[in-house]
Amino acid sequence: MTNTNQQPHSFRADGPVPHSPATSSVPLYELSVEHARELDRRATHEYGIPSLLLMEHAALGLYAKTQRLIEDINEPCVLICCGPGNNGGDGFALARQLHNNSVNVEVICTEPMDRYTGDAGTNLAILQSMRVPISELIPESAVNLVHRSSVIVDGLFGTGLSRPIGGAVAELIGIINRERYHRKVPVVAVDCPSGLDAQTGHTVGEACIRADYTVTFAALKPGMANVAAIEYLGEVQVCPIGVPIELLEALGRRVTPPRDRD
Repeated sequence: MTNTNQQPHSFRADGPVPHSPATSSVPLYELSVEHARELDRRATHEYGIPSLLLMEHAALGLYAKTQRLIEDINEPCVLICCGPGNNGGDGFALARQLHNNSVNVEVICTEPMDRYTGDAGTNLAILQSMRVPISELIPESAVNLVHRSSVIVDGLFGTGLSRPIGGAVAELIGIINRERYHRKVPVVAVDCPSGLDAQTGHTVGEACIRADYTVTFAALKPGMANVAAIEYLGEVQVCPIGVPIELLEALGRRVTPPRDRD
């Protein structure tokens, strides 16, 4: 019988600034998927924090993690796979941060570029103006992009996924997982590995990213406490995105992080 009270084998909480070192004084929270959405909504509508700013903070946390992974690699190339939602928008904003710091970046869009709207569409338009290499998903072409990458970022689907992933995106996930296995390419998941139910910790269908690192935003999600999720999550890092702590106290619950396992 699965023990759902265990935590990921290793995770950390960042400090108040997205790229600051972790400190023992930083409280750690858990939010249900429903409350995580409510957190964003209330931060924007009640506190007047632009959703684009929350996305930028998420991208800064992702940038800090990615930068640590490539700092010892000569001429690294980061591949960022972006779905149509906010996870894709986080990926686009990350691509801008990396490009501005002279890192080679390749971006794959899973949808035609004119279908990206809202904050994701805004960040995609900025990338297009900057002439960052962006391609629409064709599995045959994606093989080459995945093969020459130093780090792969999974921004395909977020915590709102409710149905199995199929088609070309499922093929892309398979390509990424194989490359990770054979070449030991580190994979970073944005908020939650695509294909994993963040509420339960179980996969939604057969296609699911196996990440080495998961950068989740504002708080842990309940499914991350499920031992069955460990092989998909990797090391979990909680990244603050600037939401008021009053909202975290109202919507979430404080948790005590376990010690990392040897």
